[in-house]
Amino acid sequence: MLYILLGGADFGAGIIELFTSKANQPKTRKTMYNAIGPIWEANHMWLIIAIVILFVGFPKIYTTVSVYLHIPLVCMLLGIIARGTAFVFRNYDAVKDDMQKVYTPIFMYSSLITPFFLGIIAASSVSGKIDLQAGDFLTAYVYSWLNWFSVSVGVFTVSICGFLATIFIIGQTDHEENRLYFIKKARRTIFVVMFCGALVFLAAYAEKIPLTTWIFGDTPGLIAIIAASISLVMLFYFLNKDKPVLLRLLAGFQITMILFAATYTHFPDIVLIKNGENLSLLGHQGQAKVIESLCYALLTGSVFILPALVYLIYIFQVRRDAQTGH
Repeated sequence: MLYILLGGADFGAGIIELFTSKANQPKTRKTMYNAIGPIWEANHMWLIIAIVILFVGFPKIYTTVSVYLHIPLVCMLLGIIARGTAFVFRNYDAVKDDMQKVYTPIFMYSSLITPFFLGIIAASSVSGKIDLQAGDFLTAYVYSWLNWFSVSVGVFTVSICGFLATIFIIGQTDHEENRLYFIKKARRTIFVVMFCGALVFLAAYAEKIPLTTWIFGDTPGLIAIIAASISLVMLFYFLNKDKPVLLRLLAGFQITMILFAATYTHFPDIVLIKNGENLSLLGHQGQAKVIESLCYALLTGSVFILPALVYLIYIFQVRRDAQTGH
């Protein structure tokens, strides 16, 4: 969840730049850089923590996902590497030369590719397409993720990242003209997210995945969707009210409610297997002593990591305010 909300906004910076006209790209690039500069690399820790938790505490789940979804996993990791490398050389290279024309498209397209495959991995885990009894390569390692539902969720994830970036960036602009520009972009991305969400439902229907039942089939899921809808209306209302913190909270809450509604029904099962036993957080965990040690490690790490992350954001915000005269 944290990786989607925080890291997703970072990916969205490259996505928004990619779909911005060439005339407005320099302005977008400068504003986005000032916003994501402090924590663009730190946000990968959420993904690393998730992988470590699965690897240490839930080895059966980790093994299944990393073997049967290894192709989209590799593509996502390559995207992370390419994006990080391009971002560093584009913004911190000691020599600004023609290579900047190479770094920029790498940064933008890898920002698009990474969340796309992240969404594919998430959708494939719950699509019921992973076949542990597959007898050939395509069935085992390609058709498990290359289907309409997984691809549509990948596109939806890309749209979510773009949406989060435009919302998060509104409070980081240094001129009123830029603020209005990104408000306009935010409105457009909201409609793009709604359209991509509709595509997910159509793909789920075509693939006979009970997504509608998952979301609307029980009271908690229905309440979450109603809450997300209310937050969307509030988001539209407050876009022009110069309340950037409230906008970010509403956007984060909305995405959280959508993901909660989609996953609540089949919890604690997080990997749905075709014609087999689903993989559960409560049924396929490691030894009790391992889980206990993992919990202590996470709690201890949080004591150091979370305050440091908050301080990191704070000092960069202070520096940015000093530069803009706020």
